[in-house]
Amino acid sequence: MDIQEQINKFVEIIEEQYKKELIENIKNDNRFLPISYSELIRLEPELAQALLEQPEEIIKAAEIAVEQFDTLGDVKNFKARFYNLPQSQKVMIRNIRSRNINKFLLIEGAVRQKSDVRPQVTSAKFECPSCGNIINVLQLESKFREPTKCGCGRKGRFRLLDKEMVDAQGIVLEEATDDLEGGEQPKRINILLKNDLVSPLSEKKTNPGSKIRICGILKEVPILAKDGGKLTRFDLMIEVNSVESIEEDFSSLEISPEEEEEILKLGNDPKLFEKLSHSIVPSIYGHDRIKEAVMILMMGGVRKVRDDGSISRGDIHILLIGDPGAGKSQILKRISKIAPKGRFVSGKGASGAGLTAAVVKDEFMSGWSLEAGALVLGNKGICCIDELDKMSSDDRDAMHEALEGQTVTISKANIQATLRSETTVLAAANPKFGRFDPYEIIPKQIELPSTLVNRFDLIFPVRDLPSKEKDEKIAGFMLNLHQSPDFVDPELDSKLLRKYFAYARQKVFPQLSDGAIDEIKKYYLKMRSSGSEEGDLSAIPISARQLEALIRMAEAHARLRLSKEVTKADAKKAIDLMHHCLSQVGLDPETGKIDIDRISTGIPASERSHISTIKEVISELEKKLGKTIPLDDIVEVAKEKGIEEDAIDETIQKLKRAGDIFEPRRGFISRI
Repeated sequence: MDIQEQINKFVEIIEEQYKKELIENIKNDNRFLPISYSELIRLEPELAQALLEQPEEIIKAAEIAVEQFDTLGDVKNFKARFYNLPQSQKVMIRNIRSRNINKFLLIEGAVRQKSDVRPQVTSAKFECPSCGNIINVLQLESKFREPTKCGCGRKGRFRLLDKEMVDAQGIVLEEATDDLEGGEQPKRINILLKNDLVSPLSEKKTNPGSKIRICGILKEVPILAKDGGKLTRFDLMIEVNSVESIEEDFSSLEISPEEEEEILKLGNDPKLFEKLSHSIVPSIYGHDRIKEAVMILMMGGVRKVRDDGSISRGDIHILLIGDPGAGKSQILKRISKIAPKGRFVSGKGASGAGLTAAVVKDEFMSGWSLEAGALVLGNKGICCIDELDKMSSDDRDAMHEALEGQTVTISKANIQATLRSETTVLAAANPKFGRFDPYEIIPKQIELPSTLVNRFDLIFPVRDLPSKEKDEKIAGFMLNLHQSPDFVDPELDSKLLRKYFAYARQKVFPQLSDGAIDEIKKYYLKMRSSGSEEGDLSAIPISARQLEALIRMAEAHARLRLSKEVTKADAKKAIDLMHHCLSQVGLDPETGKIDIDRISTGIPASERSHISTIKEVISELEKKLGKTIPLDDIVEVAKEKGIEEDAIDETIQKLKRAGDIFEPRRGFISRI
């Protein structure tokens, strides 16, 4: 088929199928025309086959065909974009070989790096000063080419008249981890985007972290040696023809009308919570409270952006701290599988930059570029972090902003950027000595910075205590599971579960009812009313952070039922979960009351009052006895004030460590 015939065929196809779309794009100043490959193969199989083998010619023919429609408007420099390529053309990055060069390929992967948009010369016009001849030189290589000689015999020193520029941007595409088999390192390839593919609208598709499907032509790029010559080895690059985004987060999962019907039917099921709870982590026995909390985490509260720009996050973060072998990692792995855009990270193998973002030297377009980490890649998804306690403290500190502020700010090299990380975090860690000591209080065994722990809405201690009845059930459950792997048949399959959560997050935005507000307010005030006895909850200080967490959890609970309103019952469920966690983690054994300071600052209020009392005692005695005070006198006065001897010793040691007091000689104390 010669070129003229190809152009005529494309003119017919556009006239028949795409005229309306072309007019629309001319009107909106979109300088491209998308053509579906499946339509092309239906109408012109020969042309479709030629596109895969000689893509440059066919794409050029399609673009010339578009220019025949100049009566409709300005169609100069219109681009033909082909999409919907068959799966047979899909090539994994690792399988690209030299035989694929100059062929039309379909490639999927995740964007790892992205350079800035820069102009690139496509052709340049030169004038010969001797004879006035104009020479057009196409710029296809990475080096700018000038004409070597003119027809009149002149060599060199030509005058540059004009050059055609297009916007270009380089991205690095990496294989998606789902397509890899164990232990394989994901391979990368450079991608070049031009013209409308770098317009602000398409740029959103290619942000670091997003998964994309590209159709393009594989090109070889010469590698320049230090002396300016070319090496025999060439680099590969894909010149992109079309880009589609395939990342399915909760907001972009498509739900068919039949599935919607099934979801709504499930939403009205009286046994909904039971079904969801059993289907979330079916291979683990028990842990009902944790399964319930994980359901709420998957659903999330409602994110609110106010007029003044302040944002209340809707994501609920959960921390599981527990004995080894209690199934924490199992829960995390399962959640990262069923959540759209789920990521799984393990503590020892994660650094601060790997979690947030790193600035790397960009070889492709020269300069610096951003490489997104797990919390940014998981934007609008869920990030599961295992072995949180094994991470170094510097790396953990990098998470603070991502957890509460939901952004990651980078100021390194010449890059100042704020990346969005609206990511829900589900983390797991072990206690201080690997296993919980049943005689020591739980908060003292959580060896994580209090500032980080405080950012989690719910903290679950997962304890593995021997009990004959429970152990028998677990053993029976696990042995049956190994004997017949399908012994636990989840009531809802993963696909439906995924769609259910996605549907609720897309369509349901519940608002607090007066009943729910009263219920949460009543609980909050009851907990805050220090000193006044109200049933068995007396003087329990909780902070406003817990109040926000209660609101988020109540909203998520209403969302689970696909309800537009947060009822009193939802609020009660949220309070019940919160109280369960607080009574396990925030209990102060001295007073028998819940004390949020146990979690948020590491020093309970009772201990803080001891410190201030002993400081007062020291300053009183200093006035009477002078600078050096005998230790026995301090103990005596402090006992009168109702502090036990053990607590006095502990507090004095703390003050010494803090540098408030010192021991000039044995048995005597002085203030610094």
